[in-house]
Amino acid sequence: MLRKPEMILIDVDGTLVDSVPDLSYCVDTMMTQLGRAPRGEARVRDWVGNGVERLVKRALIGALEGEPGQADFERAYPLFLELYAENTSKRSILYPGVREGLELLKDAGYRLGCVTNKAAQFTEPLLQDLGVSDYFSIVISGDTLPLKKPDPAPLLHAAAFFGCEPRNSLMVGDSVSDVKAARAAGFQIVCMSYGYNHGVDIREAHPDAVIDALTEVLPLLDKAA
Repeated sequence: MLRKPEMILIDVDGTLVDSVPDLSYCVDTMMTQLGRAPRGEARVRDWVGNGVERLVKRALIGALEGEPGQADFERAYPLFLELYAENTSKRSILYPGVREGLELLKDAGYRLGCVTNKAAQFTEPLLQDLGVSDYFSIVISGDTLPLKKPDPAPLLHAAAFFGCEPRNSLMVGDSVSDVKAARAAGFQIVCMSYGYNHGVDIREAHPDAVIDALTEVLPLLDKAA
């Protein structure tokens, strides 16, 4: 049974935003510029969720685990960053129910924050361009602190910002990284059934609840203790 939280922290990629169309465009263009075969959106969809540095490494080796050669990475990474700076929100869209869900939570008086492993230079324009940045009192990006998810530091930073005990805080995410961060921080965790979890059903990570749309968060909390 969930407890009614004093604040709610929400992930970006795979939770609020389907950013894969932009990311896969950048990966495939990068690969072409390197004289290599594109990877395709389906493969990129399984590789996202741990920041763009890790995504570039996965694209170079064509696998979820492993490391490319240092020279390959040093050539590829600046290409990707330049591409993504120009293609942060051209193809990305909010998931169905996101805007409505944020509006419901705001109207119910919940304090909202945002946490992501994406760097601030990409996070802030993306939220702004998609028209949802004003819902959040704090945005914690992948380079805001020395550590990022699955480390609990970003979540604990948000709890301190709002003056909330971690046990009275809720994380909403989509991946095992979100679940690990929430458990380590002492947060409650609700996950989306869609999103980016490397092709694995998020139920296997045992979050406190799994929902199909952000509009389902408020009804869930209305039943909470």
